[in-house]
This record gives sequence, C-alpha cells and structure tokens, in this order.
Amino acid sequence: MVSLFFFFKDFEPSAVTPRGLAPPGLIVNGDFSEMMRLKVSSTPTTPRKNLNLSVTEPGKNDGPSLDGTLMNYIDTLTQRINYHIGYPVNICYEHYANLAPLLQFHLNNCGDPFLQNTVDFHSKDFEVAVLNWFADLWEIERDQYWGYVTNGGTEGNLHGILVGRELLPDGILYASKESHYSVAKAAMMYRMNFENINASINGEMDYSDLKAKLLQNKGKPAIINVTIGTTFKGAVDDLDVILQTLEECGYTQDQFYIHCDAALNGLIIPFIKNMITFKKPIGSVTISGHKFLGCPMPCGVQITRKSYINNLSRRVEYIASVDATISGSRNGLTPIFLWYSLSAKGQIGFQKDVKRCFDNAKYLKDRLQQAGISVMLNELSIIVVLERPRDHEFVRRWQLSCVRDMAHVIVMPGITRETLDGFITDLLQQRKKWYQDGRISPPCVASDIGPQNCACSYHKIDFIIP
Repeated sequence: MVSLFFFFKDFEPSAVTPRGLAPPGLIVNGDFSEMMRLKVSSTPTTPRKNLNLSVTEPGKNDGPSLDGTLMNYIDTLTQRINYHIGYPVNICYEHYANLAPLLQFHLNNCGDPFLQNTVDFHSKDFEVAVLNWFADLWEIERDQYWGYVTNGGTEGNLHGILVGRELLPDGILYASKESHYSVAKAAMMYRMNFENINASINGEMDYSDLKAKLLQNKGKPAIINVTIGTTFKGAVDDLDVILQTLEECGYTQDQFYIHCDAALNGLIIPFIKNMITFKKPIGSVTISGHKFLGCPMPCGVQITRKSYINNLSRRVEYIASVDATISGSRNGLTPIFLWYSLSAKGQIGFQKDVKRCFDNAKYLKDRLQQAGISVMLNELSIIVVLERPRDHEFVRRWQLSCVRDMAHVIVMPGITRETLDGFITDLLQQRKKWYQDGRISPPCVASDIGPQNCACSYHKIDFIIP
C-alpha cells in the first residue's frame, strides 16, 4: 500500500504517482501534453458516482483498505481529467511530486503577511514574494500596496468590497447582472445598498444603465465592481468607460471606489493589453490562483492600496500580529504552490499559455460554427459559449456548466486540440440523435448569445442572405 505520509529523507516521487497518471519524468519543461495523451480514451468515461463512504474504527472495516479506497478514487479522477472542460480550473498542475513533502507540516499564515508571527510554521516569506510579483504585474509600487493570499476569488471579492465599504460607509454597491454571485453575497453580508446593472447580450456591463443609476443616486458614494472576464461569457467590463461615466456624472475620485474582479482573466489580459493597472484610480484587484495559473487547492490573490487597509486592521495580541484579512487563519501551503508555479512558468510561459488558449478557443468556435452550431466567443476571452446540449448525460460526461439555453467550454492551458476534437465528435454524434438527423430543428438562442451567433433555421438564413 502507498503511504500518504512522506518525509524528505524517504521521499520518492514515483511512489506517489497514481495509477493512470504519468510519472514526473514525462512532464518536460512544463509540457503536460504527453501526460494528457496517455489518458485519452476513444470512449468517454462515465461521470464518477458518490462513493457512499463512512468513517470506520481501525480493524473494523470489512471493505477496501484506506489506501485502496484512496487509490480507486485517484484512478477515477485521473480518468475524468480529459472531460473537465466546463469550469475554469487549470488541472495541469505538474508539481505535485516536488511539493508533496510539505504535507507533513501544518503551515498557517495567520494575520498580516508582512508581519512575522511568534510561530515558525508559516510561509509568509513565500506569500510576500507572490504578492510582489502581482504588484509588479498590476503596476503598483511595493511600498504602496497591501494584500494577501486568499482562499479563492469569492474571498477576494468579499475583501475588496469590504475595503470600499469601510472607506465609503454610505456607498452604494454597483455591479452588473453578469457579475460573480459573490458580489451580491457581499452586499447581503455587509447590508449594503445594491444596484444591479443591466448587461449587454455579450455579458458586458450596460454603461447607459450604470450612468442612469449613478445620476439617480447622486450624492451617495459609488462602490463599483468591475468584472474583468464574466463567469459565463468571459465579457470584460471596460474600466476606462466606467471611469469616464463616473466623471460625466460628477463623481470625484474621493466619491468612488472600484474593485476589479479578475478571477480568471487577471493572468490573461496583462499579457495582451495593459488594462489592469493601479495607475488608474482603482481600489483593489483579485484573482483566483487555482484557475489560469493552477493549484491543487482553491486560492487567490487580493491586492489593495496600503493607505486603505488601516480601516480594517486590528491588533490581535494572541497572534502577536495585525489582522485585516477575512479568514484570519490561512492555508500556508498555497503561497508556496503559487510561488513555485510563478517561478517555474515565468512571464514567457504565461504568454505561451495565453496564446495557446486563445488559438484553441478560436479553433473550437470555428469548428462548431462550421458544423452549424450556435456559438459565441467574446474578444479577450477563452470561454466558448454554445447552445445547451439536450441530454443531461452528455452534460455530466463533459462536466459542462449550463445557464438557460447555453453551455460553455473554458479552454484552459491543459485542454488540448485532441480533447476538443473528442468533444466536437461526441457532440455531433449526439446531436444527430437529439435532432433526428435534421428532422427536428435546434432551438433559437439569439436572446442569449445574439442573432449573429445563432444558427437556428431562421437566423441562419437571415445572416446568409443579404
């Protein structure tokens, strides 16, 4: 049986390689493609089922051993990797063997990352290194920012909006209807007045509606959530247009606070155009670390201006530190995983990943369009939106996220052309059954993705014939 506890003197990476996963030697220069090819199956695997586990007393378990249960679980996950295309998680995390020895330690980054604790079992030095990297990326001087590694994008949004609320206690929170659900959660938790702004059909904020509501609430400060890549359609709210709208409505910089939710796109857009920058009057930026970068556990990065954080900071004698975080105790492993990935990949690596993802997203969109399937791909996005499959079994097999009559594929760094081809082939075969070889028409999804992207019989003709 495989031991789950490793020690540096005994640790052998091959000993913890699950069956079905490639040994570390097959991953060369961060290239995960060879490992992915080993797992490609001509027949899609079925979704995993609930294991119906229970905790048993030692010596009283008549079923599989503990290690056997875990290995079967790992085998199941391994076989499902090629069918994980509907959610923004980079599952190509190839450093697990190198970092596994850290699991023997309890690492707790409690309190302010820039202040040391009386306990040595933390990773704040790695955390600050990660924060400095993002501060440089988002163009804020190191002595001008404050931040921390969070448990994910939701915590980053909760923190950023809380900073805005503390700076502007009477402020009204504005966010588009395509914003992440955590923004409305923050408004509920903090008892904030909330204005839900309409969104255009591509998912971008409706700036005319924003302007109307700003003018309607003139005299009240504005706390605005700007989404840099919406959850479902990947649309990017235009920060410059929002700033111009605030100016046109008579809001000075001391009357508004802007939080940028860049959960997925915060590590994509900076390598295309310089959009996310503290040189503009923004208050905070958050990303999810487990998304484009990749990490085995949910995590994120939240950065705000150092001058803002005093409103939240509280001295805590018990931990001999100051705390301004949401969670207090924080996972000390995640900063090390993020630091390792950032250092191993580098900016050149990100540029390559971004280009490959954009190319593959366009490839998928073009293939679907050529097959007569309704499909949309926003500019600056790796999220391909298509008509919702008619079969729940198909949705579960490919682990798709669906809203109304739409589904989407998020083309992450680990998704290869081979995986996309498998999805397309399976989809086309299933559509023949769903629509009886053309005897039944696919639904119209013009109201969801726009008439120019809809391939229903009516809009198809409408856009082919002048």
